[in-house]
Amino acid sequence: MQMIPATPHDTHSRAELLVFDRLKAAFGHDSQLRLTAFHSLNLTHHAAKRFGEIDFLIVGRPGIFALEVKGGGIACRDGIWQTCDRVGLMHPLKESPFRQAQTALHGLMDKLKAGLPEAVWSRFSIGHGVLFPDCDWALAGAEWDPEMLADARTSRNLERWLTRQFAYWRRKDSRQRPEPDDESLAAVKHFLRPEFDVAVPLHVRVEEAQRQTVALTQDQMRMVDVAEANLRVICSGGAGTGKTFLALELARRWAATGLKVLIVCRSPWLWQWLATRFAIPGVAVCVADAAPVAARRLAIDRFDALIVDEGQDLLDLATLDRLDGVLRGGLEGGQWCFFHDINNQAGYFGSPDPDALGLLTSYGAVPVPLKTNCRNTRQILELVQSSLGADMGVRGTGNGPEIRQVQAHSQQQAALALELEIERLIDHGGLPPSDISILSPRPFLDSAAALLPAGPRSRIAVLDEYSMRSFPPSAISFAEIAHFKGLENEAVVVIDLPDPLTDPNPGPNHYVGMSRARAVLSLVFSEY
Repeated sequence: MQMIPATPHDTHSRAELLVFDRLKAAFGHDSQLRLTAFHSLNLTHHAAKRFGEIDFLIVGRPGIFALEVKGGGIACRDGIWQTCDRVGLMHPLKESPFRQAQTALHGLMDKLKAGLPEAVWSRFSIGHGVLFPDCDWALAGAEWDPEMLADARTSRNLERWLTRQFAYWRRKDSRQRPEPDDESLAAVKHFLRPEFDVAVPLHVRVEEAQRQTVALTQDQMRMVDVAEANLRVICSGGAGTGKTFLALELARRWAATGLKVLIVCRSPWLWQWLATRFAIPGVAVCVADAAPVAARRLAIDRFDALIVDEGQDLLDLATLDRLDGVLRGGLEGGQWCFFHDINNQAGYFGSPDPDALGLLTSYGAVPVPLKTNCRNTRQILELVQSSLGADMGVRGTGNGPEIRQVQAHSQQQAALALELEIERLIDHGGLPPSDISILSPRPFLDSAAALLPAGPRSRIAVLDEYSMRSFPPSAISFAEIAHFKGLENEAVVVIDLPDPLTDPNPGPNHYVGMSRARAVLSLVFSEY
């Protein structure tokens, strides 16, 4: 059975983890039922909750079924249901597990009826059940029929129990419904998936204590689905379309199935940041040149799966040959996903070899374009599009502050404009220094930032690849644009670049520099 998400959300419930694994193993031979199980434990924490919490929701041709899972012991005294935890303490429940599943299911159906055409939702039979995977249950009651309950014995074979439950609820359905077709299944799953399949966004949070979760956009989810269904995928998208984030999410899912996964990139800065901030069991991260070393450190000959991030920097035959040697089955027969933005970000490490991309395509890789921008505000997207002609996707994150642009006719003027911008962002705008990055095509000592007075200059931390382990620092960060590829911050001030509208050849520095800001972008253009 397909599981969404492919690995369970964080949960302390051993019973839910057990049921998750058993559901995932059920009906593996039967693709006709088109069954998907949504794990929704953390649904109540979502900003846009659509209906009450459902531990597992199964959707397929047999219908829509809500399952409630109760681990440990269970009791009912004087009409009050209670659960018994591992240390023997009893905890009262607000309502019976059967009532809880039924109420949540009907709340869900109300939302489906409000959000989808009747021709879609009316095709589905509905039902609910309760699983007690730690109890042997031999009691009868007016609130449940035997088909609605799975105990420790019954839950060992969830495929058999679910088959009986599907038939039970179909018999109880008084309507003669047509079987859900592919379009109806797709519509219901799309309605449900944004609230169930969530993942941590890539960007650094404004405040480290607050970890926001966001629903994957439709085309991002399609990319993950395609990557899970195909051995080889080439995923392309502009800056801000979530390529690095999706690389991490895909690595997490592959590793959860037991695969040894390698993520490679070209930039040592990006490598340090990924390896430190997103440590995932079973996943190794390194620069491409160090791929053989990464395998030896894990005492393996080859990795089971490969993910390439910022792949436009690695499109040369020598690099592909090196990666071919560390992947089980090689690039021709192995499992890999190649993320790239070849049209706009290439050029820092030499021109890509067109034969390299052609070679990857020849291995039967499925192309997946990303079209939705999930980083930048509408204002940033429109500026990049109008001034550079670059496609960074559509929609973005909504309206944001207006972009400030200043023309400086000397480095001294640029330094003064930068000083005023820092004051505006921190002293007047209330942004913490860690939310601000200054980007320049030049090293710090050659940039306008070096001409700042001692006070504002002391607020700046010049980044290197090792400091990326703790990015963002508590201070304002400074970096050369080329090193900041794949990274981002809440506010970015770009300096030492000419106005792209007057520059006859705006290049990667403009594109990368102007696309790093999530919300606040300031441009101090050099006209000298």
